[in-house]
Amino acid sequence: MSDRFDCKNCNESLYGRKYIQVEDKPHCIPCYDCLYANTCQECKEIISHNAKELFYENRHYHEHCFRCFRCERSLADEPFTSQDNSLVCSSCYCSEFSSKCVACDKTVMPGSRMLEYDGSTWHEDCFVCHGCEKPIGAEAFIPDNNNYYCVPCYEGRFAPRCSHCKKALTKGGVTYKDEVWHKECFFCTGCKAPLAGQPFTSQGESPYCVKCFSNLYAKKCAGCNTAITVGSATNGFGDGRYVSFEDRQWHQPCFKCSRCSVSLVGSGFFPDRDQILCADCNDDD
Repeated sequence: MSDRFDCKNCNESLYGRKYIQVEDKPHCIPCYDCLYANTCQECKEIISHNAKELFYENRHYHEHCFRCFRCERSLADEPFTSQDNSLVCSSCYCSEFSSKCVACDKTVMPGSRMLEYDGSTWHEDCFVCHGCEKPIGAEAFIPDNNNYYCVPCYEGRFAPRCSHCKKALTKGGVTYKDEVWHKECFFCTGCKAPLAGQPFTSQGESPYCVKCFSNLYAKKCAGCNTAITVGSATNGFGDGRYVSFEDRQWHQPCFKCSRCSVSLVGSGFFPDRDQILCADCNDDD
């Protein structure tokens, strides 16, 4: 009598029948499908042992059930994505969710190289300089009236030129007497110290820092022998108030009697050789 060869689950004989081994234990086809086959995510039916099965993100599908939930085209050999646990073909996804290139008006496909700026989207190759028409890519660019320029084209067409070095200014700078300078090009004519953000004045057309201007051009106070600077608070030269008599000048605080030091501002005074005297001290003489 021959040995029995039965299904491990239902114990029915497997002689003359198809079967599937699971961990070296034979199962008839109905039992195998019942015990081990996956359920299709779409139709909720068993995916039988001889059906083609597709798998995506822990979900199983019949081949004919693996399709776009919008247009129902098969996704078995097509690119697709997932939205809210539903499968969507690239065409449907792009039509509804992808941006359009403002240059060519075509869809910017997911995963493709693109550039976004100020709420607009371009294919990388469509974002070109309005001047030379070369792709800008990841290089620096400058917007101007809804057009975009690479730095060399913008500098050549629009950027003002530095009064000192004659090169283009693309950012920041100093404006003085209707002319522009790079910050590093605007310096004192005397000591060459940078003047950007510093108080300064000019002699003719040449800018000077306070120290150089005072040393070179300012009159000296007859009282303290320091420079009398004329100007306003905006250029760093104080209030500019001084007293002048004949060929001499004094800061107002320095204009005082040479003997008793009383202030002579607004009062009568008497010159006495290199001295100036108040009325009382002059009477004492």
